[in-house]
Amino acid sequence: MPSTVLSAMHYYPHKKLLRVVYVSGSVYDYQDVPEKIYVAMKSAASKGVYLNKYIKGKYQFNKIE
Repeated sequence: MPSTVLSAMHYYPHKKLLRVVYVSGSVYDYQDVPEKIYVAMKSAASKGVYLNKYIKGKYQFNKIE
């Protein structure tokens, strides 16, 4: 998963939870994310662009400390 912004992402289908780990070390959980959004993000040419366009501002999130 090469990305200049994201170091990892994990999806928990039973919770519809998308966990995004940024290169900076910050971790965010995005809530109520449909699995099809996660699948599309996995195959996106730019994970960061996809995140900004289709996830940020559209799903509630929690920053994990």
